[in-house]
Amino acid sequence: MIDGVLVIDKPAGMTSHDVVASARRSLREGRIGHTGTLDPMATGVLPLAIGRATRLVQFLTASDKTYIARVQLGLSTDTYDVTGRETARVDARVAGEEVEAALEGFRGTYLQAPPPYSAKKIDNRRAYDLARAGAAVHPAAVPVSVRSLALTRFEDATATLEVTCSAGFYVRSLAHDLGQRLGVGGCLASLRRTRSGEFTLNGGIGLDLLVGDAVAAAARVVPLENLLPTIPALTVTSEGEKRVAHGRTVENAHVQATAASADVAGGGDERRAVSSDWVRLLSPAGTLLALARPERHSGALHPSVVLI
Repeated sequence: MIDGVLVIDKPAGMTSHDVVASARRSLREGRIGHTGTLDPMATGVLPLAIGRATRLVQFLTASDKTYIARVQLGLSTDTYDVTGRETARVDARVAGEEVEAALEGFRGTYLQAPPPYSAKKIDNRRAYDLARAGAAVHPAAVPVSVRSLALTRFEDATATLEVTCSAGFYVRSLAHDLGQRLGVGGCLASLRRTRSGEFTLNGGIGLDLLVGDAVAAAARVVPLENLLPTIPALTVTSEGEKRVAHGRTVENAHVQATAASADVAGGGDERRAVSSDWVRLLSPAGTLLALARPERHSGALHPSVVLI
């Protein structure tokens, strides 16, 4: 049995579902899901949640992502990337300084409209299904956040950008909107994800290893206890472990008085007063047992996502 996250360096030309299917066949594990879709043309970090880690997908997908994107100015397509149908082409005589100035409007938090060809639902139908059927598709804009956005190269009307953004951000929309703001149009020429939350390319493996050597691939899985390190952790007693297993509330007496728990929750008799929205509960042996929510008034911990 495999439980944890395996980071794949996704090649171009495959859907995220294709990678999941390959992992299921190679590892002989049915419980595998990805934690953030990459378009077929995109490459890079695709974390796969395996076994009990699939219960943690909601936390893994919520993390910020970092991308290296190449934007072709002067070319517009219906999909907002170079794989789509060309809708306009102009001679993009734009200076790097103009691109730099235009990028300022895409930093911080703002409303972004997803591409017409996206998985967003409109009247219970996927936007891409409507677009393929010839309908005029205008997905509603949603709040997104860009933590950092830098122009790292500009040559032959192609801007190379490094962007760190919130979950739900569409780099294709950024490429399209940047072209619109510059008045020449634009689309995404290539995209590589270099980070998804805590996972980077340094911890990733290629599809060749996943398919060719299942034992070596399984050895690269990040175990449950090493996941979600930014969420504070408390170690429970043996009795606390039993209570977690049955989904029962963990009281102050069921938490070990360790230096780690003191750092997380104030220490001493105030260990229940955890300020975080979520807390990882660990067994005395260090195994991740559950994610718990502190109750508002008592500070007791209610295991909401139980992994045992």
